[in-house]
Amino acid sequence: MHLCLSMESDVDWSDVEIFLAIAREGTLGGAARKLGQTQPTMGRRLKAFEAALGQTLFQRTPDGFVLTDEGAAILSHAERMEEEALALRRALAGQGSQLEGPLRLSSSDWFGTHLLSPVLADFSLQHPKVLVELITDARLLNLSRREADLVFRITPFTEPDAISRKLMRIEYALYASQALEHQTIGDGAGMRLVTMDEAFGGMPDVAWLKRMLPKAEIAMRSNNRDVQAMLCARGAGLAVLPRPLGETTAGIIRVDIGENPPGRDTWVGYHRDLKRLARLRALLDLVIERLAN
Repeated sequence: MHLCLSMESDVDWSDVEIFLAIAREGTLGGAARKLGQTQPTMGRRLKAFEAALGQTLFQRTPDGFVLTDEGAAILSHAERMEEEALALRRALAGQGSQLEGPLRLSSSDWFGTHLLSPVLADFSLQHPKVLVELITDARLLNLSRREADLVFRITPFTEPDAISRKLMRIEYALYASQALEHQTIGDGAGMRLVTMDEAFGGMPDVAWLKRMLPKAEIAMRSNNRDVQAMLCARGAGLAVLPRPLGETTAGIIRVDIGENPPGRDTWVGYHRDLKRLARLRALLDLVIERLAN
């Protein structure tokens, strides 16, 4: 199978397969193990591929291979070629309905643990040959550079090459250890708080805590909502948590102080070049079915 990626040269599918393996594994050694080849062979084939295209596809760094802008530009085309190759293989084997291949997702820690994981487990049972990788990261990963295929985050997507939609509205609440069940909260005098770290000091719930409990003392900070929930349960302080997390954490109770913390919208997005990628479409459909409101 050949794919013409430039006016001057035809590129063999095996070269594209090597390119994809290196892009996903990040090292020649990892890509070689994945494809059952030797590392020197992978290096030679990559150099030949780059020469054929007249482009440098990877930046060589001490930590591994990172896609250049040129490499990122052809990644989606290479993956569509992979999709066609896999479809041909399935058709020849009489398994035309089976999806396979990798998908990389990004979300916050608590969202991945408590909301995405059950959906991903069911998706894996339905499509066992799709390898899903979930990266829980507070950073906004770059869709254009394909740091992730499908991204879940609390800020809208403004990238011109992103396709996105609002997935769900998540309500937040104030929680306390059960030991504080009958204690008066008031203006927070004598109370301790578990809140976001200073890098996330602009979060709406941080401002809400300062306004509602001005006399409370900050006891601990963390950018991890699960950590905040565990600290709250152990009596370290009051914490504002997403309700899907707070309502399922043992040892804490919801506290009503007359006003609820601000809720947040969650958005999901992907690069427009992936809109016809069957495995991404199947996963996104299941996520929307289970989580959208």
